[in-house]
Amino acid sequence: MPNKIRLNNVHGLGFLGCFCLYLLCSVCLGDSVNGVEKVDLFVVGDNPKYLRYHIPGVLVTAHGTVLAWCEARNAESDWADIDILLRRSTDGGKTWSEAQSVVNLPGDKRKNPAALRLGVDPTWETLNNPVLIADHDGTVHMLFCLEYERCFYQQSKDDGATWSQPREITDVFDDFRTDYDWKVLATGPNHSIQLKNGRLIVPVWLSTGSGGNAHRPSVTATIYSDDGGLTWHASEIAIPCNDRFINPNETVAAQLKDGSVMLNARNESGAVRRIVVTSPNGATDWSEPRFQRDLIDPICMAGLIRYAHDGHNVLLFSNPDTPRGRKNVTLRMSRDEGKSWPIARSIEPGYSAYSDLAVTADGTILCFYGRSKDVHFAGDRLTIARIPWTWIAGAEERKTDDSPAQTDLK
Repeated sequence: MPNKIRLNNVHGLGFLGCFCLYLLCSVCLGDSVNGVEKVDLFVVGDNPKYLRYHIPGVLVTAHGTVLAWCEARNAESDWADIDILLRRSTDGGKTWSEAQSVVNLPGDKRKNPAALRLGVDPTWETLNNPVLIADHDGTVHMLFCLEYERCFYQQSKDDGATWSQPREITDVFDDFRTDYDWKVLATGPNHSIQLKNGRLIVPVWLSTGSGGNAHRPSVTATIYSDDGGLTWHASEIAIPCNDRFINPNETVAAQLKDGSVMLNARNESGAVRRIVVTSPNGATDWSEPRFQRDLIDPICMAGLIRYAHDGHNVLLFSNPDTPRGRKNVTLRMSRDEGKSWPIARSIEPGYSAYSDLAVTADGTILCFYGRSKDVHFAGDRLTIARIPWTWIAGAEERKTDDSPAQTDLK
């Protein structure tokens, strides 16, 4: 893993010593192709405790610190023994601290009955679906789940260096039961957002746990806080599950220029496209769901962020740009608030999976994503790509993919 290198006492090294030092710096700082710098933050094999790193998330705090986090699993399963790890960067994602575990949850950790029906090891402790929000006041809010059954909140006042004790907020999810009798819950994943009025918004998905992996069928909604994370409330169901919109789950959010909130959701519909809905406040009066024709969805988590820097104000989106499998993580740009996404450029043409996006104080775009040399649902490493604005702004426009879909997209 890359660490900051101290370049002290270089005099007297000679040509060979300087050449070796150059190679070491190159390895630690990652590779650079067409102006995009890539650094691997979590690599399978770097810690024998973990077999897989998955569910990447990234944000930039109000003070400019970059936080990158993930699930660290002892097995492939979503129900594995999972820790939540985080790394910090104070120089825009160039160098990074060592990974730290950021959740210390004492007390009862019974396994979700839905998992036990799958034959999961009952001794595994599943900490899942971490979501972080950068508050305008400098606070970093964090939500995560235990056993896809309980939800907790904690916060950091020092840019993720230390965290408060977790506080359980599962009771807010009970308010969903009137409309959906869930047995499995999950926040995000990905980073989430604070609205201009201070409201914190976290997309969530809920499942009865009766289908595949105890994650299906599923619906999406949000929970929100208007008092800085002290209390939380349940929204209306945003995207239901029906014959047309099948199993919406991992969802990302953005506030539009008019103040409304847009959700963009992974799903298992035949259309193979992302599902989009909007709300005036992120909680009520959701629009009718629709498929976003130019955002292909191979059933994979995506990244969404507003880029507002140096006179530009656009939306950016990342996911595997392929109808099947997980490969070709691509960055897209929308200049019309998500109505269309004609500008696109591939970040990782090979096997690549989940991703999240952030923007640093100097306008550098960060994409944190999974990748590997061989086909895999998560990849064998999680990588930060540092992308200059000009790299995506100068990309050629693409025509909307009008290939036949199994479902009408209108």
